[in-house]
Amino acid sequence: MKKIFDITDSLKKSKKKPLERLSPILALLFEKSSTRTRISFESAMLQLGGHSIYIDSKTSQLSRGESLADTSRVLSSYVNIIAARMYRHSDIEELAKYSSVPVVNALTDLEHPCQALSDVYTIKEEFGRVKGLRIAFVGDIAANTANSLMITAAKMGAEVSLVGPRGYAANFEYLLQASKFETIETTDDMQDGLKGCDVVYTDTFISMGQEAEADKRRKLFSKYQLNEEVMKFARKGAKVMHCLPAHRGEEITSDLLDGKGSIVWQQAANKMLVEKAIILYLLNAAR
Repeated sequence: MKKIFDITDSLKKSKKKPLERLSPILALLFEKSSTRTRISFESAMLQLGGHSIYIDSKTSQLSRGESLADTSRVLSSYVNIIAARMYRHSDIEELAKYSSVPVVNALTDLEHPCQALSDVYTIKEEFGRVKGLRIAFVGDIAANTANSLMITAAKMGAEVSLVGPRGYAANFEYLLQASKFETIETTDDMQDGLKGCDVVYTDTFISMGQEAEADKRRKLFSKYQLNEEVMKFARKGAKVMHCLPAHRGEEITSDLLDGKGSIVWQQAANKMLVEKAIILYLLNAAR
């Protein structure tokens, strides 16, 4: 992570296109819809001096039964790097297994690692450190965003508080991994969960593929909305984060999202920079 963050820092100070001479190609193989991840990866590759090709799985031969293994073998013979957004985590693992080029996880049902790297980089930029901070993730603590955030933050030395309703327990495997590095606490009580927190993070209550549970989830998660009142439980001056898209008035209020304590837009802008760093790192072009 330190190497990725160091490359990101250098990119903030430079407008050079380090990949222009090589002109590599990034394939974006997406099963799920996307705004920020797709556009940030495409923009990142273009600004680095490379090219990108977007592949909607619904209009590819995958939709007609071609195996991921065969797709991966052929696709990796055409491009230099692949970023994939898949429904099942096992599918991206299969894609990577048969690929001859690096495969970046752009989101699965279990993980969202590029987002987590962007999040933790933003925290480091804002506070000057990550070690010793306390970060709360509020809402669906069983979600992919929570899984990746707690591991990434814990590896960097931050305590993590997972705050969500009973019945939506954190993924035990990811909780166990993160706990090897730092303290991870879980609670269904907002006051206890936000106490002493420097950063309070939330995400949509209804992720892609959960639309059938929308009404049930809105009711269950309603008391976990981030607003000015609950932020009083956190440390004074605590920062607010959200990976977007935000459903204003649902998981977070507009006054908080747009308020002085929000670092959401800084977080979103940093996503492209961190993805640039990931591409450079994987293509060994950062030297």
